[in-house]
Amino acid sequence: MHLGTQFSPRSDEDLRVFAQLGIEHICGYPPGTQKDWTAENLTRYREHIESFGITVDVIPLPLSSHEISKAENPNIMLGKSPERDREIEDVCNIIRACAEAGIPAVKYNMTLLGVVSTERQAWRGGASSRAFNYATAVQDSPLTIAGEVDADTMWERIDYFIQRVVPVADENKIRMACHPHDPGMPRPDGFRGVDRVLGSVDGLKKFMDLHTSPYHGLNFCQGTVSEMLEKPGEEIYDVIRYFGSRNKIFNVHFRNIQGTFLDFVETFIDDGDVDMFKAAEVYNEVGYPYMLMPDHVPEMAGDNPRMVGFAYTYGYIKAVIEAVTRSN
Repeated sequence: MHLGTQFSPRSDEDLRVFAQLGIEHICGYPPGTQKDWTAENLTRYREHIESFGITVDVIPLPLSSHEISKAENPNIMLGKSPERDREIEDVCNIIRACAEAGIPAVKYNMTLLGVVSTERQAWRGGASSRAFNYATAVQDSPLTIAGEVDADTMWERIDYFIQRVVPVADENKIRMACHPHDPGMPRPDGFRGVDRVLGSVDGLKKFMDLHTSPYHGLNFCQGTVSEMLEKPGEEIYDVIRYFGSRNKIFNVHFRNIQGTFLDFVETFIDDGDVDMFKAAEVYNEVGYPYMLMPDHVPEMAGDNPRMVGFAYTYGYIKAVIEAVTRSN
């Protein structure tokens, strides 16, 4: 396993900073829109990133973590045909282009709600951190444009996508890493009319069982999975073992939280409820070979608050990886 980043560089200067921080792997965001992501353009993008000594391990599909009203390809999760078939074919074409361009993996979301948060909270030293409290959130929770969507409907739409796209990924040997629903919600009540079926460990297990391909796996957001648990500081390690021992973890968002299911704060990597060194030991134990990367980090003081927070986290992850792998 190795240090990675998904921080979208704003310029070549950020890429130089990444290289100086010892980051050699990236989940990159190619320029332009999905129509621009041809094999030729993706190859050009990969080669540009490589000129800084950084390897493009993953790119995102145009299935991001936005609420459905802002989604790039909304009909996939709205279940509207024939529009969703056209959008699925566009996704398949990006996967084929990745194979031609030498990019081995993609990440994606299957969501209607996007990432749900409540008011940010002050954390260590006054840093600003993302938080979620269900009791607060439900006070103002209108339906999305999808309306009421129960579990069976969600599974139909997810499975429809998986059965058409994973064979293309399999044929082209491109790993597909799906992000869990962030955060999980009470089931079956859900939130804003939506049952978040990928918001529990059992839901993620069912998702893995939809297809037997070795290229069907998870963008394992350790923070999001921790948010699903009643006692994340005790339970997360066995969840890592379950998916990691089955080779279903293709990328790790290595972040920490304080709290429990439906009520948590995202912390600095070193001061949450999860022992991150122990977590890294488990990834090493199961032979996880890909990136550990920050996902969200608290915003710190200074002229560049996001980069400062990420830089601190990169250093922590780099040290943890070295300590864990040296101990073998």
